Amino acid sequence: MRIETYGQQLEVTPALRDYVESKLARLARHFDQPFDVRTQLSLERTDHCAEANVNIAGRALHADAKAENMYAAIDLLADKLDRLLVKHKEKVIDSHRGGEAARGG
Repeated sequence: MRIETYGQQLEVTPALRDYVESKLARLARHFDQPFDVRTQLSLERTDHCAEANVNIAGRALHADAKAENMYAAIDLLADKLDRLLVKHKEKVIDSHRGGEAARGG
């Protein structure tokens, strides 16, 4: 998994970069194939924003989070991405099985 972190009108410190990488490292457990994550950190007035785009197997998934501080926003973003990847993985598995799980049987 490759994680690219950048800031929009905000300098991304090594501490922030390490925190993003440590939090998003758990996403790799969902898929064996490599995928890319582009993370954008920004400030909007009093809110700290974290957004991410995940490119996996030709699909683009997007999540964003806002919080009072950047670390909380990164935590929320990691949780949202985790749920998003689990949902995507379930859809892929269901489609490979012909949708039997979706039809109940």
